[in-house]
Amino acid sequence: MNVLLVGSGGREHALAWGLAQGDVGALHAAPGNPGIAALATCHPVRPEDAEGLLSLCLEHDIELVVVGPEAPLVAGVADTLRHGGVPVFGPGAAAARIEGSKAFAKEIMREAGVPTAALLDAPRAPCVVKADGLAAGKGVFVCRTQAEADVATARARSLGDAVLVEEVIEGPEVSLFALCDGARAVPLPAARDAKRLLDGDRGPNTGGMGAYSPVAEIGDAFVHRVREEVHQPVLDELARRGTPFHGVLYAGLMLTADGIRVLEYNVRFGDPETQAVLPRLRSDLLDLMVRATRPGGLAGAELEWDPRAAVTVVLASGGYPESSSSGDEITGLDALPDGIELTHAGTAERDGAIVTAGGRVLNVTALADDVPAARAAAYAAADMIAFEGRQLRRDIAA
Repeated sequence: MNVLLVGSGGREHALAWGLAQGDVGALHAAPGNPGIAALATCHPVRPEDAEGLLSLCLEHDIELVVVGPEAPLVAGVADTLRHGGVPVFGPGAAAARIEGSKAFAKEIMREAGVPTAALLDAPRAPCVVKADGLAAGKGVFVCRTQAEADVATARARSLGDAVLVEEVIEGPEVSLFALCDGARAVPLPAARDAKRLLDGDRGPNTGGMGAYSPVAEIGDAFVHRVREEVHQPVLDELARRGTPFHGVLYAGLMLTADGIRVLEYNVRFGDPETQAVLPRLRSDLLDLMVRATRPGGLAGAELEWDPRAAVTVVLASGGYPESSSSGDEITGLDALPDGIELTHAGTAERDGAIVTAGGRVLNVTALADDVPAARAAAYAAADMIAFEGRQLRRDIAA
């Protein structure tokens, strides 16, 4: 089967690795990155260029497109490809609004009876201020003082006109993905990521500075409960509206003293949680994605998992998340030990060298018998890699 993977980040590199384990006739990527190029043929087509992607599909007899990032899904790339006769693992624009608009997500949760934080009338501290649209993980501000709320409101408005204000809820967070075929959800094991830039969950929000899976306190019974109370009601509501959801539905959860609360829904694999989850998958990822696009879907699907733990550490460039340096040579990539999964997130090739080309540059993932051992192996490997301004947290999975 010929497959096209859309995207260029660490999540897409992890997906490329997972897809390559299946019966892929030819794997293509648009635009890809230097890491993905070792697994796929890369093409200089932007993820939001729906017509360009469709032409690429027709030229290379693509039988499945996997869309990695949220922006092209929200923009309707999957709709254009499906209209052109190409199966897509990823929702159409109408269903992708559940990530593209936090106000729409609140509406869906209300109609589906999904527990979430209450909306507030105005940004009065303590509160959470959110930009309504896509913000690459940087549009949420937890405000403990009124001064913080005032600044956050201005920053959120700079990302788009609409702003939501929610009550502050407390508790540990967890990410749960489910593969969806429009009617049913098949959950994956839990992962936990670290969103703040600095140790101890300090500093600004980022797209994610590391992740680990499994999460000790999240067992099979809890995952099943989340599927029934969080994933399935949303699938049912979207189907009722005539916009069935095909792809990955990612629920960001907070485990409060009053029970589960949904922080947000995303319509794609999380980054960097994917880098910690997919190396544990023993089932055929490609087969599951194909089934999700076909009649009968994922009925009866049972996933097999490596019992070992995975820990992912993100290496970010200088200035991230406010800005990012680029063009700095990266060293140490050839010295990594066996068993380490290195995924490229923001890299480029220049004169035969790999250089930085984004905020989050690389992800280092280790598998081991338990989380502490995986954590030690991941950090040992991360410390072998160097580039100017390198940033990383030291407390991932601690």
